Amino acid sequence: MAHDAELADRVRTALSDRDVREVTMFGGLAFMVDEKMVVSVSGGGGALLVRVSRSRDAEYLEARGARRAEMGTGRSMGEGWITVAEEALTEDEDLQFWVDAALEHHAEAAGR
Repeated sequence: MAHDAELADRVRTALSDRDVREVTMFGGLAFMVDEKMVVSVSGGGGALLVRVSRSRDAEYLEARGARRAEMGTGRSMGEGWITVAEEALTEDEDLQFWVDAALEHHAEAAGR
């Protein structure tokens, strides 16, 4: 399934100050920083898969358009994996919020 090309371009812009590698995975286009996935533009529907800190998982799930990510119907990916609905990403500030959340987790996981 093809990813949302417009959303992918917006993610590229949001990550333009980073060394990013793009990889096809999770049924979409993943954006890797230091060889770790930070976000993935999902195939179909334009949803964004985001890797966030487990310590802030519940907080992020309260955000508009956020829900627990699933790998197939009914198979939760667990804490720290969130899917954000296309409707919640209409403004660049909305997208940047999620990119920043993913980068925060990335830095935390790397011990920075």
